Amino acid sequence: MTSFSEDVYFATVTELNARLLKKEFSATELARAFLARLEKLGPRYNALALLLRRSALEQAKRADDEIKRHRLRGPLQGIPFGAKDLLSVAGQPTSWGARPYAGQVFTHTATALHKLERTGAVLIGKLAMIELAGGGGYRWAAASLTGPCLNPWDTTRWAGGSSSGSAAAVAAGLVCFALGSETWGSIVTPSAYCGITGLRPTYGLVSRYGAMALSWTMDKIGPMCRSAEDCGLVLKVIAGGDWQDPGSAGKSFYYAPDTVPPLKELRVGFAPADFEEWAEPAARPDFLKALETLRGLGVQMKEASLPDYPYSAVASLIIDTEGSAAFEDLIASGKVEELADAKQIAGLKAGLDVPAKDYLRAMRIRRLIQQDLRKLFAEVDLLVSPARFGPANKITEPLDRPRTERPRPQRRGLSELGAAGNLAGLPALVLPCGFADGLPIAIQLVGRPFSENTLLAVGRLFQQVTDWHRRRPPVPSE
Repeated sequence: MTSFSEDVYFATVTELNARLLKKEFSATELARAFLARLEKLGPRYNALALLLRRSALEQAKRADDEIKRHRLRGPLQGIPFGAKDLLSVAGQPTSWGARPYAGQVFTHTATALHKLERTGAVLIGKLAMIELAGGGGYRWAAASLTGPCLNPWDTTRWAGGSSSGSAAAVAAGLVCFALGSETWGSIVTPSAYCGITGLRPTYGLVSRYGAMALSWTMDKIGPMCRSAEDCGLVLKVIAGGDWQDPGSAGKSFYYAPDTVPPLKELRVGFAPADFEEWAEPAARPDFLKALETLRGLGVQMKEASLPDYPYSAVASLIIDTEGSAAFEDLIASGKVEELADAKQIAGLKAGLDVPAKDYLRAMRIRRLIQQDLRKLFAEVDLLVSPARFGPANKITEPLDRPRTERPRPQRRGLSELGAAGNLAGLPALVLPCGFADGLPIAIQLVGRPFSENTLLAVGRLFQQVTDWHRRRPPVPSE
């Protein structure tokens, strides 16, 4: 088998595509190398759910044949990637990270994966996840069929959830990019913890057909990559209307970061309290440097805060109610007891008992939140905050306890931007921005619905003047 340097495994989409077109190596050679690396190192991080060797090599051979005939399909042609194991692949197991669904096989392939296949991307594996994407809530990082997903930067730490394997695999150079999903934090958190670039698209921009449903009104599929540019290239392919997804916005996406307004015209809202009080002390220096880097790009920095709503409570109630409804048959059958996390079992059961009036009240408040956030975005073009206030948890720590004994800051700032953004279906881009205690930290940019090009343009420029997204974890030798 062709021998590759570590630089290949940590290359961006555009870098690998250029080398494929120059015939430095073939798509088949590249696929074999990534398959071997994923098979060997994926289990070390509990990141691999299923290797797809046979179909991957078939896809790679097709890519080689088309490249040879100069039938080029774009920068993703021949590029190895992975997908969170809630996206179905026809004829292959899709376990949703949960023991009750181990061996589950669908006859259809998820729309997002089908689109990537048509452009010549090579799916080499299904990647581990928190069981049922965390529906019902969970206490431990081990709430997964594959065990706790370990962070490549420090295997005593968690990779984040619920798109755990997707983040760990990209960070460790096991795939070039991956697809994850987010209902509330499941792209943002693991991207931040593992030091990769993640994009949560606007609700409805990417079809969820063929994806496990957790919360019909909040689920989103998005790319987890090495750079903002890679996220844009992947989103261009997977976005678009789909009649098979009732929540589809019917919109496509064309990656064109050069078409956004000049940076000097962009107003970026931030809350000093997020960086000075909410952030963990070890993370504050690099978070504050990231703010200065943004300011140095020429944008207008403007203090902002969220309108006063119980964002987390509203998001929790909606997700708990919709999640329990989605898994009503599992709960009724008693197989819910096979899940790994006791808190999750109890949470799924409790969600069936939420009164309809409480759910409807939460949805009414959600509508008010969306209206007031629209007003906020009349004053700013983007919001920036820490993606998470500190680095990754230890895998032995319960996730439902406060990480610190520090008093809760009095200034709210944008501390609930994760819940608010998901309730309003807003896009977010996660950008690595430094380290705390030797572990990655990241900022997030959040914009108006369908403002992905603006987020990506700012993200691309941020990454042109920083190299945090280029840093590599201490991956063991193969």
